[in-house]
Amino acid sequence: MRTLVAPGRSRTGYVVALVVTTVVLTAVFVLPLVWVVLSAMKPAVELARVPPTVLPETWTPGTYAEAWDMMDLGTYFRNTLVVAVGTWAVQLAVDVPAAYALSRLRPVLGRGILGMMLVTLMVPAAVLLVPTYMTIADLGLLNNPLSLWLLGAANAFTVFLLKRFFDQLPVEVLEAARIDGANQLTMLWRVVLPLSRPILAVVSIFAVVAAWKDFIWPLLVFSDPARQTLSVALQRFAPDTPVNLLLAGLVLSSLPVVALFLVFQRHVLAGLTAGGVKG
Repeated sequence: MRTLVAPGRSRTGYVVALVVTTVVLTAVFVLPLVWVVLSAMKPAVELARVPPTVLPETWTPGTYAEAWDMMDLGTYFRNTLVVAVGTWAVQLAVDVPAAYALSRLRPVLGRGILGMMLVTLMVPAAVLLVPTYMTIADLGLLNNPLSLWLLGAANAFTVFLLKRFFDQLPVEVLEAARIDGANQLTMLWRVVLPLSRPILAVVSIFAVVAAWKDFIWPLLVFSDPARQTLSVALQRFAPDTPVNLLLAGLVLSSLPVVALFLVFQRHVLAGLTAGGVKG
């Protein structure tokens, strides 16, 4: 924004441009969410009206409770929670030690290993679907949460973020712990992890949100309706469910991740900016 309107030359123009940009971006992101929330509280007949109404003429907030009961969303919330929490735990258990090893232990060919990890980010996910599915099927893990936990274990982007953060940790603190007789595992658990809470919050939110909203992979591995996640279940209910009830289900399924981000947004910003200025 400062490159478009210089504050020193035109303070008023700068403020106007900033306000307009903020309002436009807020409207782009917020208005669709508001429309979904309000549309879920309209009767199906009013929702199908052309042109559509902005605010409901007949408010039916009970649509949310009806959608919860009709689609048995409690079961799918529980399934999705198991998948998300398990994916988060397995991912941190694998990626934190891997990033620490690449950052502090500096193994032979460590840079090459990290480079090969990052190359996997350039491979389209669709290319890996068939071989991954065949592997999971051969292991007998279909309709098992392990099929999603293991897939999210080695995340190259998470390893990269963690390594970059570990690289910025004060060497003096680690040297002091080493002089006190701490081994590498003790330093990781008692020194590095407490100092890494901001970046751990960031990668935790990324892991939970990605697992919560994932659709293609759960659709492939969970053929049993009783074990499906929210995203898959809502898609299965879509053809035979009134639109207002389906919208209510979509709103309810989004609430946990929105609440998670609002609660931890300060940690997200701190984690993403940590280590940006070295001094």
